[in-house]
Amino acid sequence: MSFKTLGLNNALLTAIAEQGYDTPSAIQREAIPTILKRQDVIAIAQTGTGKTAGFVLPVLQLITEKTTKKNVQALIITPTRELAAQVATSVSNYSAHLNVSSLAVFGGVRIEPQIAALEQGVDVLIATPGRLRDLHQQNAVCFDQLHTLVLDEADRMLDLGFIDDIKKISELLPNKRQTLMFSATFTDQIKTLANTMLHEPQLIEVEAANTTVDNIKQTLYHVDKNQKSNVLIHLLSKHNWQQVLVFSRTKQGADALVTTLKEAGISAESIHANRTQHARTEALAAFKNNDINVLVATDIAARGIDINHLPCVINYDLPYVAEDYVHRIGRTGRAGKKGVSISLFSSDESKQLNAIERLINRKFEQQVVAGFIPSSQRAEQLWGGQGISKPKKGKTAGKKSKTNQFDDDEYGNFEPMPDTSSKKKSNKRKRR
Repeated sequence: MSFKTLGLNNALLTAIAEQGYDTPSAIQREAIPTILKRQDVIAIAQTGTGKTAGFVLPVLQLITEKTTKKNVQALIITPTRELAAQVATSVSNYSAHLNVSSLAVFGGVRIEPQIAALEQGVDVLIATPGRLRDLHQQNAVCFDQLHTLVLDEADRMLDLGFIDDIKKISELLPNKRQTLMFSATFTDQIKTLANTMLHEPQLIEVEAANTTVDNIKQTLYHVDKNQKSNVLIHLLSKHNWQQVLVFSRTKQGADALVTTLKEAGISAESIHANRTQHARTEALAAFKNNDINVLVATDIAARGIDINHLPCVINYDLPYVAEDYVHRIGRTGRAGKKGVSISLFSSDESKQLNAIERLINRKFEQQVVAGFIPSSQRAEQLWGGQGISKPKKGKTAGKKSKTNQFDDDEYGNFEPMPDTSSKKKSNKRKRR
């Protein structure tokens, strides 16, 4: 099947060809004809399956001749600045041969230039919720001519607490409109939101809900928490990836990791909410241009990072929210390409790992990196290697002796075995 069979006009077909695409993805095949019929849509598609073009192309075709200045015909709401910028780029590329104007508005930058641009007239507005409400309060945007609303990554907007903003924005829009909701996961919250905002929506689900893309090789390494940075540096040096996106759970952790990587001679930058929009834009541009090899990001900031051939994503920390795992690894393996996902798991992340395994219905094999065997497994090996029976629960191991303590030099910087002279410590070792 080609894009010509989907009902798109020649101007869009030319733009699609210029972007190097000739065959629509599954979500595009399903969504585009449905949207062109002006039906409401709930589309569940994993990151990297072409969902942005799945709504941008038909929305552009439904745009009519420009009417009054400041009147927006299509509104696309995204959860983050980076995603808004990414969608705006897609709109610009596909509208190259159309008389359609577009604009992305988001916080972190001055609002005055955005107001000035809106005064010139905008057909397609891409916005984050907070900045959109600010603009409306200043009478800078009018929705009288709006006919299409798109909620992109709706699940993430709910995760970030934008539900009230979305509801208030919806009240500002015409009741008679087409609403499109795109999401990577299909949760009860998404269903509830859809029931309040969409009219008899068509459900399009091209991938099983809450699963990960099959063309991404997923590997889990069990490592000690204090060895994660060393393991990461080892993997980066071993595989010599030109671009690696690393996920950190916290902003402070992202910055600290960048410092460690730079000290090891690896070019890296961080991207998170505490950095200015200018700094985030520069870091992302440097990463896309291969000026830096590693981009360390938090979950919020990573939305909108769209690299066509990103070879590898590494979870330095497992996410608190299991659904974020799906979003994270979806940055690689995009548009049918193969990708690699590596997760560094430490024992204190067992709760997060269990939640991820339940969500994606997969049990990970916990592998180890040569030379970085976690302390719990080293202890297991050393007990057996010395011919010593592990103390049974409720029993003491007897008097401490040198045979229970191992020399660092002999065993490759191993930590000493725990003191087995008390019942409490014996039980703790048994539970490992």
